[in-house]
Amino acid sequence: MTQTNQSSSKDMIVHFGHRALSLEDVVAVAKGAKAKLKESSDYQSYIQKGADFIDSLLSEEGVVYGVTTGYGDSCTVTVGLDLVHELPLHLTRFHGCGLGEILSPMQSRAVMACRLSSLAVGKSGVSYELLQRIETLLNLNITPVIPEEGSVGASGDLTPLSYLAAVLVGERDVIYQGKRQPTADVYAELNITPLKLRPKEGLALMNGTAVMTALACLAYDRAQYLSRLASRITAMASLALKGNSNHFDDILFAAKPHPGQNKIAAWIREDLNHHEHPRNSDRLQDRYSIRCAPHIIGVLQDALPFMRQFIETELNSANDNPIVDAEGEHILHGGHFYGGHIAFVMDSMKNTVANIADLIDRQMALVMDPKFNNGLPANLSGSTGARQAINHGFKAVQIGVSAWTAEALKNTMPASVFSRSTECHNQDKVSMGTIAARDCMRVLQLTEQVAAAALLAMSQGINLRIAQGELCQSSLTPSVAKTLEQVKVDFELLTEDRPLEPILRQTVDKIQQGQWEVCS
Repeated sequence: MTQTNQSSSKDMIVHFGHRALSLEDVVAVAKGAKAKLKESSDYQSYIQKGADFIDSLLSEEGVVYGVTTGYGDSCTVTVGLDLVHELPLHLTRFHGCGLGEILSPMQSRAVMACRLSSLAVGKSGVSYELLQRIETLLNLNITPVIPEEGSVGASGDLTPLSYLAAVLVGERDVIYQGKRQPTADVYAELNITPLKLRPKEGLALMNGTAVMTALACLAYDRAQYLSRLASRITAMASLALKGNSNHFDDILFAAKPHPGQNKIAAWIREDLNHHEHPRNSDRLQDRYSIRCAPHIIGVLQDALPFMRQFIETELNSANDNPIVDAEGEHILHGGHFYGGHIAFVMDSMKNTVANIADLIDRQMALVMDPKFNNGLPANLSGSTGARQAINHGFKAVQIGVSAWTAEALKNTMPASVFSRSTECHNQDKVSMGTIAARDCMRVLQLTEQVAAAALLAMSQGINLRIAQGELCQSSLTPSVAKTLEQVKVDFELLTEDRPLEPILRQTVDKIQQGQWEVCS
């Protein structure tokens, strides 16, 4: 499976309500797919029943957390019925303290999709009208401006999600038609009436894991593509180094049958046209960064199924507090806002992805160094004759790769181990899942930069090997040949030194859009 394509996503419609979403659904919405909320009268009644149950409790003067009480440690403070309807607005406003970078419109759309998915489960006591409003904003491509910092991941993503809640009531800023604008101005232009949040609706919107889950969906999409790209880069490195394809033999890998690891070995084996088994080859062992590539990339590949299970279970859960069981008329107080599963997935994913950056960094070191690269020029420079003295090929790019790899590895410290007691010790154990997710996105960005540099370098190495008459173009598989051809369209053989920043940025963009031919 490759990354969800942006252009095809815009033609999609993702349905919400009494249906489990996949993480690909969230990625599609993030990239422009329309949202369609279930419209049947049965479903509308089912959702509305939760809101009506909250109203009935108010008429009975019952005590409901976050409806007739303050929030968190303030739950012992009684809120009079005359103030109950103002309470949700205050929740949105006092959490308007986020800082840091702003989530991209794509990330904000993913957040909206995840919150809509959770509320559409029908256990949060919100009105059908609220779900419709999120659907409307998605389809008009009006996205809240959400600062990415300020969440401890329990009680959910309170502060960043307050920016979604604020937009629903017509406050703060949105991105609309590519510009940051006051929500009130956009609503006035489009004749949209701000919502008045009902009791419990502020809490239902904010007291959940939608931000970390949204980032997890987007990270998963990029990580699974990266696994295929890293396998292709490894095969290209082996070709450039005149490596030993026996390292990827299927009999060898049958002896250690991790499914993901075997898949990586099969992809590389196919790229290298390895179809015969050695009886006792005089070719011995390449270095670990080639020989053990399936064992390194395979850790990510083998982890993807459990990561998907964790992310999609969270995505399709009611993850606020309290849970409203309108059918049985129960208000159930718990801690479903705790993002421990997403925190674990993101901490795990950033570890496996950074290890791929480290792997590719070592492969780059091999192909650059004449002591190890089996006859390629130093720094993969394509210059010849007297011009060799002043040309330095990929030397600086390799230094950049080392820097990006070091930063990726630095970010692998698990965020979830930094739980801090906060909010008067009511939130005395928290997940830090959103920090873990942000870390993971940064590690992905850095690793994609490493992969972009390697894609160019390995293409250069193979083309130099062909030019030296040591590799035949016709021996390449159609898929590897297609990758080389794609690179050749953008990147002329590096013979004279030139700034490579533009082509590196372009190559990273194409990785993030899933445009390169990779193993499949």
